[in-house]
Amino acid sequence: MIEELATALLVFMVYILVAGGLTPYDIATGLLVSTITGLVTGKYLIRNPSKILQPQRLILLIFYFFKYLTIIEFKSHMDVVKRIFNMDIKPGIVKIPVTVTSEYARLLVASSITNTPGTVVVDERDGFFYVNWINVSTKDPLEARRLISKEFETYASKILD
Repeated sequence: MIEELATALLVFMVYILVAGGLTPYDIATGLLVSTITGLVTGKYLIRNPSKILQPQRLILLIFYFFKYLTIIEFKSHMDVVKRIFNMDIKPGIVKIPVTVTSEYARLLVASSITNTPGTVVVDERDGFFYVNWINVSTKDPLEARRLISKEFETYASKILD
């Protein structure tokens, strides 16, 4: 039951954020949608209910979300804009080892890499991500990991592993 409740709560919070208001209609609709979604999908989405009961994971997730949207995205956008104006582009695909273990953590890392301007995960195989990178400054997998995904993996392991 905790899986369904946690899923419903998360869906409700996202719904209210997207709706942008706290009118009685928004709250009622959000409760209805989140309850149905939680009951239908909770048992499939939540694999380890004990992790849900750890508030430090949620706090770290919120911190990561805001850091990603403000600092990490901003720096990446500015880097891509600079490269476009200077035409300092050396694209290529690099092989990066991934150290996180859970599927959700791997998904968070891959999504973070792909949503960051200048990088796209094009494949995942045998514990590695293959990343199309706008500026291949190294072919060494460990150095490429440090430059591209290490920070994402640090947060993903603390939140989801």
